[in-house]
Amino acid sequence: MSTAHQAFCQDLKQTLPAERILQDAFHRLTDGTDASFYRLIPEAVVKLKNEDELQTVLSLARQHQVSLTFRAAGTSLSGQAVTDSILVMLEGNSWREFKILNEGQQISLQPGIIGSQANQYLLPFGRKIGPDPASINTCKIGGIAANNASGMCCGTAQNSYHTLSGMRVILANGVVIDTRTEAGRQTALNTQQPLLKALSQLASEVQNNPELSAKIRHKFRLKNTTGYSVNALIDYHDPLEILTHLMIGSEGTLGFIAAVQYHTVPDYPNKATALVFFPQVEAACLAVTALKPAPVDAVELIDGAGLRSVQAKAGMPDRLKTLSLEAAALLIDIRAPNTLDLSKKIAEVQAILATQTLLFPAEFTQDPVQYAQFWGVRKGLFPAVGAVRPVGTTVIIEDVAFPIEQLAAGVRELQALFAYYHYDEALIFGHALEGNLHFVFTQDFSTQAEVDRYAGFMEAVAQLVAVKYGGSLKAEHGTGRNMAPFVELEWGSDAYELMWRIKNLFDPENLLNPGVILNADPAIHLKNLKPMPATHELVDRCIECGFCEPICPSRHLTLTPRQRIVAWREHARLKTNQATAITAWDNQFAYEGLATCALDGLCSTRCPVGINTGELVRALKTAQHGATAKKIGVYAQTHLAPLTALTRFGLNAAAFKGKVLGNETFSRLTKGFNQLTGERSPVWHDAMPRGANAETPQSQGQHGKAVYFTACVTRSMGTAVSDSETRDLPQVMQSLMQKAGFEIIIPKAVSGLCCGLPFASQGLPDSANAAIRELEAALWEASEQGQYPIVCDTSPCTLRLLERLEKPMLVYETAGFIKEFLVPHLKIVPQTEPIALHITCSARKMGLDKTLRELVKLCTPQVVEPEEEGCCGFGGDKGFVTPELNAAALARLKQQLPANCHEGVSNSRTCEIGLTLHSGRQYRSVAYLVERCLE
Repeated sequence: MSTAHQAFCQDLKQTLPAERILQDAFHRLTDGTDASFYRLIPEAVVKLKNEDELQTVLSLARQHQVSLTFRAAGTSLSGQAVTDSILVMLEGNSWREFKILNEGQQISLQPGIIGSQANQYLLPFGRKIGPDPASINTCKIGGIAANNASGMCCGTAQNSYHTLSGMRVILANGVVIDTRTEAGRQTALNTQQPLLKALSQLASEVQNNPELSAKIRHKFRLKNTTGYSVNALIDYHDPLEILTHLMIGSEGTLGFIAAVQYHTVPDYPNKATALVFFPQVEAACLAVTALKPAPVDAVELIDGAGLRSVQAKAGMPDRLKTLSLEAAALLIDIRAPNTLDLSKKIAEVQAILATQTLLFPAEFTQDPVQYAQFWGVRKGLFPAVGAVRPVGTTVIIEDVAFPIEQLAAGVRELQALFAYYHYDEALIFGHALEGNLHFVFTQDFSTQAEVDRYAGFMEAVAQLVAVKYGGSLKAEHGTGRNMAPFVELEWGSDAYELMWRIKNLFDPENLLNPGVILNADPAIHLKNLKPMPATHELVDRCIECGFCEPICPSRHLTLTPRQRIVAWREHARLKTNQATAITAWDNQFAYEGLATCALDGLCSTRCPVGINTGELVRALKTAQHGATAKKIGVYAQTHLAPLTALTRFGLNAAAFKGKVLGNETFSRLTKGFNQLTGERSPVWHDAMPRGANAETPQSQGQHGKAVYFTACVTRSMGTAVSDSETRDLPQVMQSLMQKAGFEIIIPKAVSGLCCGLPFASQGLPDSANAAIRELEAALWEASEQGQYPIVCDTSPCTLRLLERLEKPMLVYETAGFIKEFLVPHLKIVPQTEPIALHITCSARKMGLDKTLRELVKLCTPQVVEPEEEGCCGFGGDKGFVTPELNAAALARLKQQLPANCHEGVSNSRTCEIGLTLHSGRQYRSVAYLVERCLE
């Protein structure tokens, strides 16, 4: 670390706690990684909570002359969010304030809010923000604005630049300018005259230069994020509007965007889509031109290679397999406020398509399932290449725009370049209405020959797009480092000089993200390329996009799935090159990578290539286990009944001690013991469960029979010691089934049965497999060879049954069983009080979100779902032995529940323990709520 960086960090520690100034090699790598194919390791990572801290960082940066790079979610693809200096990140639970204005017509957002969360805030108003990037479920408002990200439907009219209502920005010198209110605007006009006068002078020069003005208008007729948003200099005369619009797309090089205020756009509920096939790309592009003035919301082009890559996906028509590589398709989206308007729009578009050369008649669907399948396939084109790439290579997605009238020629010439440079796997898709194309290919950077091939290809692409066709080398992914050497080629010397003047005006000391957008090094795009070493077959396909991160429970505590994979890839590199350093690295990974992974697997639901990082953690645990651990696993699996009884006894004994000593005193004692045992023993609190009742539920009935498998956690743990409800879940299920007239069948020797999940989580696959096979035999017999449905009362265990049972049996989780089999025979009287609903990660993976919501809505009209939709972090036993994981995952839960919401429901007993503890409300199984609401 340089002397300047050392001094910066030392001075910063006077203001910030040391745990938010990360200087160790482990965190500098894991936090320093983004979605691009560049690797720069910061000297330090600083995590900030508020503007005061940011002002301190800016002041110290000027004092010590160290540069800063701002990072929101790290989904940028062009290298604009990596640095070898100071990386400034938004602390995860901060920078998330928002304000809805004028009945949803505007919304003010801090930069730490995820794009899809902003749309959730606006949902009751039938509105949304304009930008709709493919990464909207991950990327944050700061990055959306700083990159002028757009997407499939927003085009240019609804991007951040054109929907900006106001902004709060902090400049390199610490000056705060806030244009969201008239008072803020007036303050800026009164105090920032030199800067505003200079901006007005620049605008005047450009507006008086007809050739430059014409070029700017032409470039921004297309989607364009190459260089700065110099269209602000001809679109506006107000210097404050010029300033804030220059900030859009500036990639953190001109200032820090502390808040953005958007004009929102309608979010129409009625939608239709059609996948329309054409014999050649030329025919498809002619149709795009014809559709430009039509009432369409999106028109996505997919070339023949792209269609072939997804022909086996669910919902794809069989005719897809018969198409040649010459074929192309348009995915057309139409939206309307009501069904009548939608029908009119469809008819208008069909009339246009009838004049075009199609392979098959166009068929629009309004079916939500097929609609989602078609758009899911479009979003799956990028990972379709990533999933089959050779190990050690990376996936590159480039992003260009051609004038729409030359789109077909552009596609053909790109395909020719693919062939010439031997990118045989490359495919093309994009936002055709804007002439915006994405092309995806795999690249190996491990040899100079491969780097040279990439260099030649990119030079050819730049000449084709920017010079021959006057298009955009970056349409929506930002310039970053990737296109910085080509900005002058695309824009010409006059515009390039203008951009340097803008940079020097805002950041004269070049401290904000230097080298991004503007860079004098013509080869910067070929330097600091990210290595992708093979590390484990379960995760080698990872492209480090970061889509998994928002749903990970350990994201604010230790590592995210992306960071776990980055760390384990570094383990592979160290193992090869620096064996002496690997022990220290692995010691840190043991806690951050292994111990704090909840193993919930939700990351796989967000991952474009379906990676479950929890499986890597399980595999690594298995590899670490010796013979003793395996013997313990075998013993536990074969002696489950007495161990379950022992657990019940231990919980009841602890509850008695808590009652005698007082829960607070007993909690302090167990905390001390927890420290003595190296955090291997649980800490007592009043959300901890009593020991469960060992009685077997029984019920007779005339409406049917069902096998009831009480999971071992349910057989062990009763209700919380603080809960006024003392009945255990099997008793409540017995009551429900009796009232619905269902006979309960209990598997033989159920006290010794287990699905094997506890063993699998500990990396003991042999014991886990033995358990599931024993349980399967018992369930097969109890269900009379699959004749009767099986209900398991714990969601994670149900998921394991569905994934692992080999015999044909119908397995249901509590909510699904109640709704399908019992509700038709019950009379439910809704309560008036609101209920908080936690949908477990296993329930989400089983697709039970809708089922749980509908069941709870039968019991109350007010269902409260906190905005975080990830795992609660209890993770089986982790809530007992690693309670900080559960606490970090639920840190915002209490503040997101309204004051009049006094209880919650879920479908996993261990999850309910953590939810109760961190919400201050009693959480129980949804079965309790249904049973209480019966007439």
